[in-house]
Amino acid sequence: MRGKQILIGALSALLVLTTSGTAGAKGKAKKSDNHVMTASVVFKPTSETNLTNDVYDTVNPSSSSYHQYLTPSQFAEKFGQSTAYVNSVKTYLNKYHLTTSTFAGNLAIKVKGHRSDLNKAFKARYVKGKPSRTTYHLPGKLSKNVVAVIGLYAKKADGKVASKKSAKISNAAVPTSGEKPQTDISGNQFSKQYGAAKFADHYQLSSLYDKGLTGQNQRIGIVSYGDFRKSDLQTYWRQAGVADHLNQIHKIYTIDNAKTVTKDMNHSLSEAQIEATLDVQSASAIAPGADIDFYIGSSVNQATNDSAVYFTTFAQAISDNQDQQISTSFAPTVELPGQWDDHSSTLRQYNHAFNLLLEQAAAQGITVFRASGDNGPWDMPGKVENHSVTTSPYQVIVGGTTLPYQKIINHRVVSVKQERAWGDTYSAVPSKNQPANFPGGGGGFSALNPTPRYQQGFSGINTFRAIELLKYKKGGYLINKHPRVIYGTGHSRNLPDVSSNADIQTGYATYLSGPKVISNSKKKIKTAQTKIWMIGGGTSYAAPQVAAANAVMGSGLQTRIGFWNPQIYKFAAQQDTPFNVLDDADQNNNLYYTGQPGKLYNQATGLGTINYEKLYGHFQDEKTTD
Repeated sequence: MRGKQILIGALSALLVLTTSGTAGAKGKAKKSDNHVMTASVVFKPTSETNLTNDVYDTVNPSSSSYHQYLTPSQFAEKFGQSTAYVNSVKTYLNKYHLTTSTFAGNLAIKVKGHRSDLNKAFKARYVKGKPSRTTYHLPGKLSKNVVAVIGLYAKKADGKVASKKSAKISNAAVPTSGEKPQTDISGNQFSKQYGAAKFADHYQLSSLYDKGLTGQNQRIGIVSYGDFRKSDLQTYWRQAGVADHLNQIHKIYTIDNAKTVTKDMNHSLSEAQIEATLDVQSASAIAPGADIDFYIGSSVNQATNDSAVYFTTFAQAISDNQDQQISTSFAPTVELPGQWDDHSSTLRQYNHAFNLLLEQAAAQGITVFRASGDNGPWDMPGKVENHSVTTSPYQVIVGGTTLPYQKIINHRVVSVKQERAWGDTYSAVPSKNQPANFPGGGGGFSALNPTPRYQQGFSGINTFRAIELLKYKKGGYLINKHPRVIYGTGHSRNLPDVSSNADIQTGYATYLSGPKVISNSKKKIKTAQTKIWMIGGGTSYAAPQVAAANAVMGSGLQTRIGFWNPQIYKFAAQQDTPFNVLDDADQNNNLYYTGQPGKLYNQATGLGTINYEKLYGHFQDEKTTD
């Protein structure tokens, strides 16, 4: 995070969490031996091949396992490590004054305690290198089934903790237009211009509302680093004409407790609070009949690193198995080894562990959605394409589009005539010398995950058309006067899978309140309470909206929809596709990748935007038509 507090004036800029601290924390990350921290031990499944096959079978109508989802206890019995083995690991760790608990499913345990005790238990040792690492050792019989240990951090020989920069990001940052919504209108009128009705009308979700489907009997999980104020949610609901249903909103704290996190939130507004607020407002307005389980992974003193927080919070949500769908707009870092912030697991080990966790979610019938990012193919500015951790094939990665609009921006008329990939270089005033960052939907190729089954052989997968609109220079980009077109191939997981409106120029309203930090002429810092209405954009809006739309569809079905991806890629190839393919080559890019004319997939928008009425019909008819 660039700075530990934000000024309200900074809301007109792109807000991205970019250092190792958890949002809202003060000062440098402290890794004192006296701090209580959380780590995870991740285990191998009994058969990874069988697990993957079973996950695909749950959404294959020709399989006897179709929609035969497992409970966490059934998953543990079929794929998890034995309770005896897991308990032996816990018993060993308990001897070192550590608290342990098993995530239901027997794929991982949560370990909590003082850093010094954790390091003793794991025989943790600092290893110098680029990057440096923490090695660990468990007794032979306990270590044989371990995939990764996440969250350890040993000291150097001189007793000092190694400093390490990382890139914790809000997976979809919070770009704002600087405009404010018209609050003199309310209810459906406000919603059509700035809220749920705008989304529902454009993507044919309104017809499902007409059927009485609002997400009833569904639960949406949201994984977040930050907290939100329930009073802000109620203010938003009143303005947008959403009935108060605060009894359906549930907070679960996975690292620090509610008292600690709330105290920190009351210190100053943070990027994480903004992100958390827009997530819950977006999802609750789209699916007002659904319950929302809001999982808050916040380590206020930063004793627990971001990657450990992320894994722990997801593991809690999946093992709880309350939610038919889970969404997140956060990620611990990007797929660049130099930015990896966990000392005891490598980036590839972590990716493997997270894939196993999401396979458990799929086996239980949970659909996972993640925002693709707001900076085109470079989640962290640089020359090399990079995407947020994780690009797992067991989740739906949601990209961004721009709706048609015409505005005067920077003293000139900007016109977008039809929905296109979100990649905005055209509304900016180009500079010859000053590098800048431009907004666009995340998309491209994973650096860690191979091409999954459902993408192999699909039209447009692993081929691309791109245009070099931008040139990297000193932390930002300059616009190329004469961009060249590039054609090429890739050989990994392609992203995103689907897309939805995310442009700040065609964005959505968010309300939040809290103390803003003010600096006076004597450079003294003080705070003042503020209330903010803003128009924001980013795939952080799109991901919870799509998850909520899934809940609306789910409220009309008899079983969980489950693992989307094999299903939607099959639907996309059918004549009555529920997708609007954005395949134009011109005026349709995410800052680099463009549409591929005549092909069903591109790395700017994936399969395209969704017609939810048609998609619901496909899910509804799937059992009888195959």
